[in-house]
Amino acid sequence: MSISIEAAEWIRRFHPAPAAPARLVCFPHAGGSASYFHPVSAALAPSVEVLAVQYPGRQDRYAEPPVDDLFVLADQLVEVLAPELTGPVAFFGHSMGASLAFEVARRLEERGTRLLALFVSGRRAPSAFRDERVHEKDDDELLAEVKRLSGTDSRVLEDDEILRMVLPALRSDYKAAELYRYRPGPDVGCPVVALIGDRDPKVTEAEARQWAERTSGEFELRTYPGGHFYLNDHAAAVIRLIGERLAR
Repeated sequence: MSISIEAAEWIRRFHPAPAAPARLVCFPHAGGSASYFHPVSAALAPSVEVLAVQYPGRQDRYAEPPVDDLFVLADQLVEVLAPELTGPVAFFGHSMGASLAFEVARRLEERGTRLLALFVSGRRAPSAFRDERVHEKDDDELLAEVKRLSGTDSRVLEDDEILRMVLPALRSDYKAAELYRYRPGPDVGCPVVALIGDRDPKVTEAEARQWAERTSGEFELRTYPGGHFYLNDHAAAVIRLIGERLAR
């Protein structure tokens, strides 16, 4: 599968496998980057080729302004991904990435692309509303929230130079995630698998189960011990689950 110049700005293929029978597009969490999914790519290659999304405003796209509207981000990604996804594909998104993956999936299905599966991790269903305003807080309060969720290495949070680099993208992502509101319309027809940590302050089991209402296909909920970033401790189990699903 070839990647266009435009798609190359958005997509990272750490272990290219053009002959893979299936592909997995991964959408990072708020403040996250494509490199978070490097271990996933290594574990699944070459049977599954992982395409990790790189949002503007971080790492090698640091000079670009971040996008603080999830619908705008979804529209941009659809235009990038639609010409590239010519074979079997599944999506995986964590936290903000789960909402984004859902919005991209519903747009692609309207164009005729049906996913093998949509894996939504650490995120309540789009219709499970919470009025959150972390993006409006000052830098110290925003960073305190990130530390509370344990999503960023504490050594990074103690480095002032790195902090100045990541804060704009982090705040922008929080704004996109917190101001996102579900818009009624066609949902998805693919199977949806929700994955959560049993001590995640950002999503309850009841909120995760509402993902079942967003698909006309099968729904499954998997719960793991841990908080918002349960993935860090259960990566092997989650990767195994994804691999088994795509092998079907």
